[in-house]
Amino acid sequence: MRALVIEHDPDVPAGLVDEWLAGRAAEVDLWRIATDGRDPDPRDYDLIVTLGSEAAAYDDTIPWLTREQRLLREAFERDVPVLGICFGSQILARALGGHARRAERSEIGWMAIESRDPSIVPGGPWLQWHHDTFTLPPRAVLLADSSAGLQAYTIRRSLGVQFHPEVTPEIVADWVAGSRDDLEREGVDGDRLAAEARERDGDNRARALALFDEFLERVARIGAAV
Repeated sequence: MRALVIEHDPDVPAGLVDEWLAGRAAEVDLWRIATDGRDPDPRDYDLIVTLGSEAAAYDDTIPWLTREQRLLREAFERDVPVLGICFGSQILARALGGHARRAERSEIGWMAIESRDPSIVPGGPWLQWHHDTFTLPPRAVLLADSSAGLQAYTIRRSLGVQFHPEVTPEIVADWVAGSRDDLEREGVDGDRLAAEARERDGDNRARALALFDEFLERVARIGAAV
């Protein structure tokens, strides 16, 4: 299995996605889109993963935003599955006809979601860390939401999730260390957030790996190929 992983910011890495792909013996092509000027052909991959970002999926001043939307549209047209995480779910929705926008309120913390199909997307708690949201593209199926907005959807063989299943305690600790002012403005206790990441690590890892497996086998429908 060959996977393209799109990393937007060096401090928003693949985390548990890397562990999952390694367990599947996948060949991974890491595309650091902000600094790598190539334009991969989605037909060269069995699946694509687009990660989170500090950028906004509606900010057209970002130089690489158009390139990623073009690749995601081509992937959809060629029936190549995409897993979009946080920003990745927003830009996937926008590329396929939905809209990304600033949310009425931010979500930061370990929170449960309302899942319509817990066998694919469990109710959590999942780590939320976002200020933006999105609308569903045409023909998408809503899988989960919360009081703050949409949380998960499928569209053909692709899955978008607004939360961060990929995080490890180390990733959360790095985010907390670099976001003290933002967390203070949002009234979030960063030290408690990092402590929860350590406390929840085992459960989150199990849920995340199960979610990725369900995406591959039930949504992307390529389980028989790995």
